[in-house]
Amino acid sequence: MGTWIVGGILALAVVFIIRYLIKQKKNGRSLQCGGDCSKCRGCH
Repeated sequence: MGTWIVGGILALAVVFIIRYLIKQKKNGRSLQCGGDCSKCRGCH
């Protein structure tokens, strides 16, 4: 029983993390882009 509870909590945490990352990506932010183009090495 305890295994199911812990597994459910972990599954919920993963779902919320994925939702957060998708929302950040849609807003133009991600792990690769901090929004400060002057520090971007991928541009120029």
